[in-house]
Amino acid sequence: MNAKAAANEAFEIEDFASLFEESLEKHDLAEGNVIEGVVVGIENDLVIIDVGLKSDGRVPLKEFARNGEIPELKAGDKVEVFLERVENKNGEAVLSREKALREEAWERLEKMCASGEHVDGTIFGRVKGGFTVDVQGAVAFLPGSQVDIRPIRDAAPLMHVAQPFQILKMDRKRGNIVVSRRAVLEESRQEARDEILTKIVEGQVLDGIVKNITDYGAFVDMGGVDGLLHVTDISWKRINHPSQVFAVGDTIKVIVTRFDNDTKRISLGMKQLEKNPWDGAETIYHSGAKFTGRISNITDYGAFVELETGIEGLVHVSEMSWTKKNVHPSKIVAIGQEVNVQVLDVDASKHRISLGIKQCEENPWVAFAASHVDGDVIEGEIRNITEFGLFVALGNNIDGLVHHSDIRWDESGEAAIKDFKKGDVVKAKILAIDVEKERVSLGIKQMSEKPEGADAPAAATTATGGVRKGAVATCTVTAISKDGVEVELQDEVVGFIKRADLSREREDQRPERFAVGERMDAKVVSVDKAGKVTLSIKALEIEQHKQAVAEYGSSDSGASLGDILGAALSEAGKKAK
Repeated sequence: MNAKAAANEAFEIEDFASLFEESLEKHDLAEGNVIEGVVVGIENDLVIIDVGLKSDGRVPLKEFARNGEIPELKAGDKVEVFLERVENKNGEAVLSREKALREEAWERLEKMCASGEHVDGTIFGRVKGGFTVDVQGAVAFLPGSQVDIRPIRDAAPLMHVAQPFQILKMDRKRGNIVVSRRAVLEESRQEARDEILTKIVEGQVLDGIVKNITDYGAFVDMGGVDGLLHVTDISWKRINHPSQVFAVGDTIKVIVTRFDNDTKRISLGMKQLEKNPWDGAETIYHSGAKFTGRISNITDYGAFVELETGIEGLVHVSEMSWTKKNVHPSKIVAIGQEVNVQVLDVDASKHRISLGIKQCEENPWVAFAASHVDGDVIEGEIRNITEFGLFVALGNNIDGLVHHSDIRWDESGEAAIKDFKKGDVVKAKILAIDVEKERVSLGIKQMSEKPEGADAPAAATTATGGVRKGAVATCTVTAISKDGVEVELQDEVVGFIKRADLSREREDQRPERFAVGERMDAKVVSVDKAGKVTLSIKALEIEQHKQAVAEYGSSDSGASLGDILGAALSEAGKKAK
């Protein structure tokens, strides 16, 4: 072949190639596109397809199978395939039905993802962290957290079942699609919730499922709407924790006790579906009535006694025992113990009953007063020694006090008390019995006659000791009780300041604000024949206030009455010292 012929042949080949490429572009037959072809025939599980190229392509028959079904194809059917290569080494077109379906699915899914439309899919496999889903020909990933609103233990019922999904993310380059079944359920749940909320009314009775349990109650799912069942609304009887009554997943019947339309919060109750045991309780549990109950709970301030299912009363620690003072209730009673109680007070509207245990027992102070009188001599063991006296056992767990000023005629109390120790048995004379204050005053020195020249006893120092009505005395706190403060004056005279006399101001009339050993001034308001001295800080403050107003009330200095009174009290305090 000469040069001219060779050049013409090369031109024809190049021209044919360009014409072929142009033909491909016109018919969209470029590699990487989905094209339409015609089934020519089926040979050995291969589908022969004419796509308009120089040669036909062959595609495995199984690529046309969907969901395990046998494909129904015949010659002449038009199908869409993906053109991977125009020509392989055998001169055949390389086609793929699977890739065609995938590309078609991706385009369709991208549009649905953009519009937020749900897609139908089928869970067909389990992988690490979740499941695989066939969504209209494309494989998507379903994370385990997106399967359901709540964690599920068995996903078998969800497998191979056509259901809707929400596309969360698509990455075409990596071929990743992430879907969610949970988002669809939550959307449906919200629609159901909105519908239920329009129908919710207080007093409505509903069935619900216990969704979560806390210390203070349980959250109940009522078909898309959650409500709070507080622990106090579960039962009329005491419930320490909701788990005592039900567990997560239990179906319970509840009543809507409150519905806030603004916040959409729903309060629920169970006990309201039962008869209120407190209805008519005041006619049964009236003041003075006695019952047998069971200790249901113990606190620092007392114990609760269950009188019947749903009705409890409180026994304050002060009403537990005549003799056991300042001890924790758990030292007196135990949970589950049956006790006899007396009703002290009832407030059915607040579901409160005040009870007493000691009222069902004999009052040892009354019994002692019934069998003893002032002047009787008793013998007992010293149970305790304090800086202000000796406590002597009188029987029935009650003690009498020998004030240190009543130990010796001829020796100071501080010195005399050192001669005694716990366990010693002593004889003493009863000086006074006060059942109301639960006190028995004793004297050891009164067992003998007063020696010649000895100081008068504290009980008789109304004149010789210089203690007289109306005088202002400096005293020291020796004991504190709920009724007031016991004090000691000069010459070991014992006095008492009642609670109401501790201050002019009501908020300061608290015995506990004083401390043993504290010194203060008070006015003597009475001295009885037995030498009992009663004092009042309140009376002294009123007197000083009147004096201050009389002396400084007309001052033109511009000082306030508070300033004037403060100055007067300060001056009085200096004089007292």
